[in-house]
Amino acid sequence: MTPPAPADRTPVSIITGFLGSGKTTLLNRLLQDPRMAGSAVIINEFGEIGLDHLLVTAPAENMILLRSGCLCCTVRGDLVQTLADLWVRRERGEIPAFDRVLVETTGLADPVPILRTLATDEDIAPLFRPDTVLTLVDGVNGYAQLDAHAESVKQAAVSDVLLVTKTDIADAANVAALDARLARLNPGAQLRRAVRGEIDAGTLFGNTIWNSAAHGPDVERWLSEEAYAGAGQHDHDHAHDVNRHDDHIRAFSLRHDAPITMTGLAAWLDMLAGLRGANLLRVKGLINVEGEPVVVHAVQSVLHEPLMLERWPSDDHGTRIVFITRDLRREEIEKTLALFGLNPARRPAGSALDPEAYARFVELAGAFHPEDRLTGGETGGSPSGLS
Repeated sequence: MTPPAPADRTPVSIITGFLGSGKTTLLNRLLQDPRMAGSAVIINEFGEIGLDHLLVTAPAENMILLRSGCLCCTVRGDLVQTLADLWVRRERGEIPAFDRVLVETTGLADPVPILRTLATDEDIAPLFRPDTVLTLVDGVNGYAQLDAHAESVKQAAVSDVLLVTKTDIADAANVAALDARLARLNPGAQLRRAVRGEIDAGTLFGNTIWNSAAHGPDVERWLSEEAYAGAGQHDHDHAHDVNRHDDHIRAFSLRHDAPITMTGLAAWLDMLAGLRGANLLRVKGLINVEGEPVVVHAVQSVLHEPLMLERWPSDDHGTRIVFITRDLRREEIEKTLALFGLNPARRPAGSALDPEAYARFVELAGAFHPEDRLTGGETGGSPSGLS
């Protein structure tokens, strides 16, 4: 069977959030919502959700079909095996067709490994693609959790949609402070509220570039460059506390007006992701590659497949990139933009490399201090897929 084109792969969204943020309540609502028909939802345990009264049939040991038309299943083995099982059973006609997958994580789970699986696993990546990362934030305890737990900060920073819950019982001033803090952590995320899981399911998913690529204004909305324009100013709003997790987080945008080469883009992405991937919590960019619009999207060292747009979404043809980083300053990344000009046509005859360009690459890579590379955590070989 020929794998589907990237835009036709089944989208997989992730529902995450710290302990007690309301994921079970939200899932109960979603699983009863007729608008979720055609969804396959992967949860941890059936017993945690309480679905007996919604059950229509059980097409497999770990799968149940609900009255809403939603297919619910538990993880069997690991996520790769579960997704593969869903795909095979759908192709065989053993289960109803589904057009999207939702994955529930545990309260302490890091969503990045799931994104990495979707982007790089040789069996899963050709069939599925990452969609929305939805993070629930407790309106009562969320501010304190951001102070106390780095996992909570990371979940918020890598999200497409931030859903603040329990606002009916939370102090209004505390909720406003939480909203402002989340907006500083992740300026480009959609910020929404839900009380006891009540929210329009149609507003939560499908917020990625694959759903925006055909529509110019939607690409601009996905990039949200304007939201990042003043985000970095919050660094001056309070004294820094090295024990405050989001004091290590920076959100900013960069611009490059001249067209860049595909070689330069690949080298730049590979250097950033390979040397400082763990510090790149989120990168979204609309890139002018030799006059053509190309969208890039990365979470840590996981670079999703670049998307070539049919046309520019506006009259602005400059390269625009937004970042959410941890312990990585804007100035450090700005120094690397010289790689955009790498041109394979300038290499000497009979040589695979332009010595001058390679020397420049080594120089720029050296701008990332050795001690940072040692603590960077994740590395990756040629993650761009463009080399």
